[in-house]
Amino acid sequence: MLSYRHGFHAGNHADVIKHVLLVQLTRYLGQKDKPFWFIDTHAGAGRYALDSAQASKLAEHREGIGRLWQRRDLPAAVEEYVELVRRFNPDGRLQIYPGSPALALETLRADDRLRLYELHSRDVLRLRENFAAHARQVIVEAADGFSALKALLPPPPRRALVLIDPAYEEKRDYERVVLALKDSLARFPGGTYLLWYPRLTRLEAHELPQRLKRLPAKSWLHVTLQVRKPAADGFGMHGSGLFVINPAWTLLATLQEVMPFLVQALGVDEGAGFSLESQEP
Repeated sequence: MLSYRHGFHAGNHADVIKHVLLVQLTRYLGQKDKPFWFIDTHAGAGRYALDSAQASKLAEHREGIGRLWQRRDLPAAVEEYVELVRRFNPDGRLQIYPGSPALALETLRADDRLRLYELHSRDVLRLRENFAAHARQVIVEAADGFSALKALLPPPPRRALVLIDPAYEEKRDYERVVLALKDSLARFPGGTYLLWYPRLTRLEAHELPQRLKRLPAKSWLHVTLQVRKPAADGFGMHGSGLFVINPAWTLLATLQEVMPFLVQALGVDEGAGFSLESQEP
């Protein structure tokens, strides 16, 4: 079992690669005048104090955003992401890490909208608190994000970025993400979908990318970041992957520049590396 409640892992290597892509995708969608929605099926608390009991227990941010915080040689896409995190830490000390909803809100325009879903009772309360000042633009619901997609898609503006990053605590989560994407593509084939998954030794994680490639999507991009070699006992996450359906056409070139840097910056041992593949229409 993988326990991946957002607060325990805020700012780690998985957040870095996920949020670099998220920022690139929201910026790309924002280039057109027409508004769009950002939908987060597993939003967590939205932002995290890195000295909290959860985040400080493992202090995974030190091996993630912490390794980028003081660097001045960041590729443009990484620099853009780090600058957004710095907005939440105006005194220059890394104390707050913005989750996906907070980063998305920073990049969205006044007419764009956020739809955030979270089932954990404490996290959804904090999520509501964190976005209470943005009630006109943000709707938070204590609901299952997988089920919510069926009611939301297609969204009124017919433009959306859907982020799906469940905890994968149960084997059925691997099945649910495939079924959710298949159903979503039937309802809203033109949407952009960003799926995060953990790199683990378990069979379900290994098989997931091939299952995703068989979905009825005209274009996709698949990127993985491995920061260490798998543990001998098979325990723990050694990297993460992101599968993007209908990606921005600029994303592949951006990642070709970014990924070697992230391997160098975040890699722990000789097992560090990346993979990058795509399918065009």
